Amino acid sequence: MTDTNIDRRTLLAATAVAALAPAARASAATADLEAIRTAVEAGKDASVKRIQDWIRHPGIAAEKWQMDSACDYTMGLLKDAGFQKVAKVPTDGEPGIFATLDAGAKRTVGIYFMYDVKQVNPSEWTTPPFDAALVDKPGFGKVIVGRGAINQKGPEAAFLAALHAIRAAGKKLPVNLVLVAEGEEEIASPHFHQIVQKPEVLAALKKCEGIVIPTAWQSRNGAVTINLGSKGPMEFQLIASGERWGKGPKGDIHSSQHAHVDSPVWHLVQALNTLVEADGHTPAIDGWFENVRPLTAREKELIAATAKAGNEAEAKAAMGVKMWINDEPWQQTLERLASQPTVNIQGLVAGYTGQGGKTVLPGRAEAKLECRLVPNQTFKEAETKLRAHLKKRGFGDIEVVVSGGYDPTETSETSRVIRAQQAVYKRAGVEQTLYPRNAGSWPGSVFTQPPVSLSAGQFGLGHGSGAHAPNEYFVVDSSNPKVQGLVGCTMGFVDFLYEMAVVS
Repeated sequence: MTDTNIDRRTLLAATAVAALAPAARASAATADLEAIRTAVEAGKDASVKRIQDWIRHPGIAAEKWQMDSACDYTMGLLKDAGFQKVAKVPTDGEPGIFATLDAGAKRTVGIYFMYDVKQVNPSEWTTPPFDAALVDKPGFGKVIVGRGAINQKGPEAAFLAALHAIRAAGKKLPVNLVLVAEGEEEIASPHFHQIVQKPEVLAALKKCEGIVIPTAWQSRNGAVTINLGSKGPMEFQLIASGERWGKGPKGDIHSSQHAHVDSPVWHLVQALNTLVEADGHTPAIDGWFENVRPLTAREKELIAATAKAGNEAEAKAAMGVKMWINDEPWQQTLERLASQPTVNIQGLVAGYTGQGGKTVLPGRAEAKLECRLVPNQTFKEAETKLRAHLKKRGFGDIEVVVSGGYDPTETSETSRVIRAQQAVYKRAGVEQTLYPRNAGSWPGSVFTQPPVSLSAGQFGLGHGSGAHAPNEYFVVDSSNPKVQGLVGCTMGFVDFLYEMAVVS
């Protein structure tokens, strides 16, 4: 299949250079960008293989599966891309990576990578999740299907492809790079702060103009949303057991005994019911909203612009929903999405769930949950309030196991990281909107808060979808003229690095 991005050779060559003034950018001549693009196109097959091979070397932190080898493989990719220093950073959990590339430039840019992926159920996939198959996807073009394809190995590999291309074209990288990577993003980054606060890593990060995570977030119509922050997560389990409770059985017993023996499962269900209001979505944990900052006038203005530019029907179809909470209109539900903290049940496990009935009274029940936090909530505050809430209501016996989390992230729209994104998207002819915060999470607060105190964001042309779901994919050859494929995605990172070198 033909990559429509190759046909539009002026995407970042002619159009970018035509807008390169002021004089600080004059050195990046048209011929330089054309040479880099030629190298990107020549290296495309190698870039595709790099993504596929990376997907074929997975590490799943939640299952403690192949994490050390996944870290080592990622380190090898960084060395191949030209990083002079690549070091494994031990933590109390899975190891991180610290890498630097000194190009002798005046400015330094930080890059965040993750090398872990979510769990998979192979029976739900049309192709094996770690085969990284190339398939034709109607409406999108040729895509790589595999766990980690969009979250985040496809975009991260495209960023590495940009470094390979700049070197192959014989050009000098316009900025120095400091890269930090972790293997626990998919379990809410419980030890990432240990990586960035290592003295050597912290000193390097403090030299950066800002930090970004590579993404590929163009929608079907080619538009992108620039998020000025993200909600913070708290992942945890609630475990009710007869042994810990002092009521109910220590193990499973015959269900007929429920007439005179308490049920740990019902005990957990009753505890869960106290965490939200009767509407099923408003958090009811004591004091949960006392530090929640309402949306500012500017944030509401940004959301209104996003609602106007977005497609509500497309958003509903993508999620398979017919209506939003309270059947709210589009702009109002986007305000809710940006401003409201949540308490969500990811899964419930108790007793027998196989074919037919088993007539047991289970001795143990477990719920997996996560909260999404907004400014000015904190991860520590949330955990403290959750525990106090349960204890106050007679559920102090229920075990609370917090596995990870961090605070919400905020970055100013006037920061260089954000303004550089806006400039690159504009040159690429991509419609863009600013949005107060992504409803999902990434550990950007580790960078935006002291002691690092950097602006942080997400950037990337291109498209993919299915993160955390079956048949996750990343577009290689786009059949949609409004959406970039791998070549355009890679050139977007080239342009971003050049822009970060000169943005005022």
